[in-house]
Amino acid sequence: MPSQMEHAVETMMFMFHKFARDKGYLTKEDLRVLMEKEFLGFLENQKDPLALDKIMKDLDQCRDGKVGFQSSFSLIAGLTITCNDYFVVHMKQKGKK
Repeated sequence: MPSQMEHAVETMMFMFHKFARDKGYLTKEDLRVLMEKEFLGFLENQKDPLALDKIMKDLDQCRDGKVGFQSSFSLIAGLTITCNDYFVVHMKQKGKK
């Protein structure tokens, strides 16, 4: 039986391939659908209407309109770091009360 961490890794791999639809990469449209379905709260809280365009530009290092698994994992890692930073600040504030 896989550990929680192994399950998390497996889920990230599965979700990438689900939205890549057997191409091995995400297009901008694939990325939009992934973000809308899996990171809805993140997109809803964005004040910048061009946030998705900027994310795609940052991830598409080859400028070929494709985002591979490694780049998509960078997005997930960045979101995880941001969430952790928020959590740490929130917990510190909660402890001060």
